[in-house]
Amino acid sequence: MTKTKTDRKSDASPTDGRPWHHLPDGKFRNPEGSPKKSVPLRVALPYFAEMFGRSFNKIEVPTSHVLPRDQANRQLREFLDQSGDFITWLGHASFLCRIAGKIILTDPYLTSYAGPAGFGPKRYVKSGIAIRDLPPIDVLVVSHNHYDHLDERALAQLPDKNRTTVLVPLNLGEFFRKRGFAHVVEMDWYDDLVVNDLKVTALPVVHWSRRVGFDHNTSLWAGFAFRGPDHHLFFGGDSGYGPVFKDTGERYGPFDTALLGIGAYAPREMMKASHATPEEAVQMGLDLKAKTLVGMHWGTVVLTQEPPFEPPERFVEAGKTAGLADDDVWVMKIGESRRLAASDTAGWPSNA
Repeated sequence: MTKTKTDRKSDASPTDGRPWHHLPDGKFRNPEGSPKKSVPLRVALPYFAEMFGRSFNKIEVPTSHVLPRDQANRQLREFLDQSGDFITWLGHASFLCRIAGKIILTDPYLTSYAGPAGFGPKRYVKSGIAIRDLPPIDVLVVSHNHYDHLDERALAQLPDKNRTTVLVPLNLGEFFRKRGFAHVVEMDWYDDLVVNDLKVTALPVVHWSRRVGFDHNTSLWAGFAFRGPDHHLFFGGDSGYGPVFKDTGERYGPFDTALLGIGAYAPREMMKASHATPEEAVQMGLDLKAKTLVGMHWGTVVLTQEPPFEPPERFVEAGKTAGLADDDVWVMKIGESRRLAASDTAGWPSNA
């Protein structure tokens, strides 16, 4: 396992040599040109009042949205028994991926509540695969410390903490070490980590961090690229849209597949610096030069004001408007596994 840091002088402050996203007080900020986070009271107060009321509402889940667990388990085992790269959507931003023979688990929000001690929004769809049925995890990747991405109760239930390599943004490592993970690597934007034939790169996204009341932006947030001999995959974590994605596409693309957030975008004035709309997610994919776009961060837990099943409809329509083929815009079922097609451009170090 080898970690390297890319020299990124273009991201440095012109005055003291710090990368743009590193502030003098040790906190972090978004890439240049990103939308500004704004939460005016005239927007925030109605939002919180509505979300409190909606927390008591039952969500009607279409049967087509979720693969029955026995079918999901059977499908996953079939993929595990075969060779090749694949992804399984567990819900929200949590995927099982196999790239270069390594099983990767992203942002494992797998238990009921997106909050501490049984508080916070409750998911209305269970994880596509139960924690007890997950295969051994080689690489665990967490994009940031929000409760719907960093699920402490799920982490406590994951076995094999001595064998899993945990990759997290800066200042999140100690959280995992305290919870028994033996191999934890903190990554800054543009850092690389090589594990056998898998190359992982931490990349900038447009978001923020906070776990408790007074730690705003004291840990970093990131997306991740996974490059193997046959496939190059982008995992977007949580992100609003910004010009950084075009830069990432120019420097690190093309990608075969991009896992992109398409939900939690309303009210727009409040969410534009945190979460992309479905239309912006398609533009992200185009900027990244990604062939296949996969919608995530929807259909699992109510976080914002848009109707729960609006995001995929807008995502598919935006893909058509952009001229993408139907097969290149994926709306997966929770629990579903899909093969990742081999690519003749994925192998590295072609543009390392």
